[in-house]
Amino acid sequence: MIYKSRLKRLYEEKIVHSLMKKFKYSSVMQVPRLKKIVIHQGVGISVLNKKFLDASMEEITAIVGQKAIFCYSKHDESGFKLRKGMPIGVKVTLRRIKMYEFLERLITVSLPRVRDFNGVKTSSFDRNGNYNMGISEQVIYPEINIDQIKKNMGMNITFYTSAKTKKEAQNLLSYFGIPFKK
Repeated sequence: MIYKSRLKRLYEEKIVHSLMKKFKYSSVMQVPRLKKIVIHQGVGISVLNKKFLDASMEEITAIVGQKAIFCYSKHDESGFKLRKGMPIGVKVTLRRIKMYEFLERLITVSLPRVRDFNGVKTSSFDRNGNYNMGISEQVIYPEINIDQIKKNMGMNITFYTSAKTKKEAQNLLSYFGIPFKK
């Protein structure tokens, strides 16, 4: 038997049928789906101290369970003491099983640990149906040891969907269980 995560099964068994009924799609292939999730953490202070960049790499790798890669600067910027080709951030792209497992952990474990959480903003959709979400502290993830943190750093999470509109993408993500503000 092939392993499928809980959210993948939910998508195939219930979400596809719900979206087909709601948006009156004629084919299953028209139903929007989640393509990938990209987690990015900019570490601007790494220009001064490379230890923060290494710590960020270890934290992101521990959170998602996949090795992160460095992001490099594309231009020289003298005001920030930045040279072309210097590492300034860390990112990881999740697809297939790891994507669904990360999404499930985010919804069920991490987001409820956010202080004074009322839901995520609905204004962060772009016109292509993708959603951007910011996390202000990495301590909401249980994989992070609070004693090991050198500096509280936030991260950006981008959900890439095949939806054509904001409304389709929001319905898809809300069926997965992402709590949007009312």
